[in-house]
Amino acid sequence: MDIEPQFVADLHIHSRYAYACSKSLTLANLAAGARVKGIGLLATGDFTHPAWLAELEAGLSLVDYGTYRHGGVNFVLGTEISCVYRQGGKARRLHLLLFLPSLEAVARFNGELARRGVKLEGDGRPSVGVAAAELASLALDADPAAMVIPAHIWTPWYGLLGSVSGFDSLEECFGGLTPLVRAVETGLSSDPAMNWGVPEMAGRAIVSFSDAHSLPNLGRELTIFRGKPTYGGLKAALEGNAIAYTVEFYPEEGKYHYNGHRNCEVRQSPEETAAAGGGRCPVCGRPLTLGVLHRVRSLSAGDAGGGDGELVAGGDGLIRPLDGRPPFLRLVPLEELLAETLGVGRRSKAVGKIYQKLCAELGSELATLAWVGASDLQRAAGEQVAEAVLKARTGRVVADPGFDGRYGTVRVWGERPGKGWQGGLL
Repeated sequence: MDIEPQFVADLHIHSRYAYACSKSLTLANLAAGARVKGIGLLATGDFTHPAWLAELEAGLSLVDYGTYRHGGVNFVLGTEISCVYRQGGKARRLHLLLFLPSLEAVARFNGELARRGVKLEGDGRPSVGVAAAELASLALDADPAAMVIPAHIWTPWYGLLGSVSGFDSLEECFGGLTPLVRAVETGLSSDPAMNWGVPEMAGRAIVSFSDAHSLPNLGRELTIFRGKPTYGGLKAALEGNAIAYTVEFYPEEGKYHYNGHRNCEVRQSPEETAAAGGGRCPVCGRPLTLGVLHRVRSLSAGDAGGGDGELVAGGDGLIRPLDGRPPFLRLVPLEELLAETLGVGRRSKAVGKIYQKLCAELGSELATLAWVGASDLQRAAGEQVAEAVLKARTGRVVADPGFDGRYGTVRVWGERPGKGWQGGLL
């Protein structure tokens, strides 16, 4: 019996030329990191930056239409752009992911931005005073096969549906181009279930990617598509919502999940904000930053799942809706699980050594976290690490939600397990 092909994709990443990003984000390191993580298709990120584009031109080999290869990993030409403009009497700030099928199309698109006065050499994720709909039109003019995905749509400050500077609908933002926007990226502070109650999400692909600013964060969120890891396969999957499942952060770990005011150490659930009235900080009186959960619920036609315990993972960790929508899997990054279990820092040598061992023996980080069975986990990692992985996979965690730009925490142990479990791993 034929098995339908699938591929693991991370399509929101950056290069070392983007602001506040690691200098280790080179093409070779990205390909090596993708192999360790279990990723088969990466976006290049930052194709508007002249120096990075020159490296892409020199380092990528064309596989077929729109698909390139480096270091055993397939790449598509993608970038993130920050749109800052006014519309409807309000300042708008939102990020878009754009994908083009050829270096020639990228050159045409970059030329149009340059003609509008955009300084492309300053930041791999340039800020442009161009409306989102116009930017999408420029990409489609560069090549009709261009793809547009609004990035982390619920983030208060730079999400298309964000509470601070966003819109109330995709239609309000894109107008007549709205039907061409076939997918949206949820961002770290939401998961697919939180989006199911929003009418505009019906029929659109709900995707998740890492927005990695460093190599360790590569693949922290992923989408597993049905099809082949090519530009054409990706475009068909997005247009047909051919998603096998997505791999998600626990949304509480995202840094905008709850409402709050970080300067005053105030954090509130949507219910607490409603009960207090007004949405203002009880300490200083300034407006709270209304988080993703609050915003999602305000735009939902019905209940929106939000980590309140109503969604239960199966034994394989997948959360499966009853209406045929693609399932999803909530995971905790392997380095975080190892650090918590050992009681050391995530960047410690002990964590790095065990991380590399497990990824090598079990196939990849994704395989370790999502697919490998309990007996193989115990054999390779020992009982404590195996239990930590299985706890995270099946939702047996304790979450402390993030707010107003501060990441939340997700723990699998109420108390740190006893030392000495690591035995032969160190």
